[in-house]
Amino acid sequence: MSVTSTVDTMASPIPDREVTAQRLLKTSAKHSYDPAVEVDWDAPLAPDRYFLDPRRSSLYGTALWDRTSEEQRIALTKHELASFYNMGIWFETILMQMLIRHVYDRPKGSAHARYAYTEIGDECRHSVMFSRAAEKFGGSDYNPGWLVNHLGRLLKTTSTNTLTFGGAIYVEEILDALQREQMADESLQPIVQKVSWIHVVEEARHIRYAREELQRQWPRLGPLGRAYSRFVLALSVYFSTTRLIDPQVYAAVGLDVDEAVAAAAANPHWRQTKQWAARKVVDFFTELGLIRGPWKFLWRRAGVM
Repeated sequence: MSVTSTVDTMASPIPDREVTAQRLLKTSAKHSYDPAVEVDWDAPLAPDRYFLDPRRSSLYGTALWDRTSEEQRIALTKHELASFYNMGIWFETILMQMLIRHVYDRPKGSAHARYAYTEIGDECRHSVMFSRAAEKFGGSDYNPGWLVNHLGRLLKTTSTNTLTFGGAIYVEEILDALQREQMADESLQPIVQKVSWIHVVEEARHIRYAREELQRQWPRLGPLGRAYSRFVLALSVYFSTTRLIDPQVYAAVGLDVDEAVAAAAANPHWRQTKQWAARKVVDFFTELGLIRGPWKFLWRRAGVM
């Protein structure tokens, strides 16, 4: 199955909300997958295969990476990916609640509302899939930290439609870029390829739904609404990106946590990976007008610009 790009040009007309939802519902009926069936959870992990392309590791290219053994490097990518998955669960849990709020007052007979419920079902399966994968990789306890966890609670409670879909696009595009690479890389663990493939296929629908809805919502905002959205989205980007990797992943492979965190923060290869993963969404948001003004520095501090 081929997965087409979800990038739209701003010059293209935005389809009617119901037309898009009806199309996405049809696609969902044909191409939705149950990870409990599709993924071979009992298959052993290959001891000599990476979980991420080594170039995508936060420590790749550093002096600390050069001092680690091949076994440690493979283990590090395993724990880093488990951390990515747990951050995915954290955000998908927020997104499901925000989508429920989005459709709460909307006509329940609309295709738009039915697709929102369909996406919530997809996200439930994805969270279960990520949970099982992280547990298999030995990293089920990784989390965004106390502060980010509580900020997420505030976001899901107070989010506007613009922030709901803006946040969804950012996180989904970051994971999508990484997983498109993973699903095609036959040198990686087979379970990583399968999990990535399922997520990419289903997230392509979610990204389109969110992009078009954001394009509908953004022009309706006044100057204050736009300024507020830029500020909160920049904060969300900063905290979600800087917590992609729980520092405890370094302890799990026998590294000094403080040294490893400092090495990752200063690593130009890791910054390049984040910029590569975020390039589509940064371009889209810049063109739309969501990245502008004094809060742009948070995007830079997050390492995605």
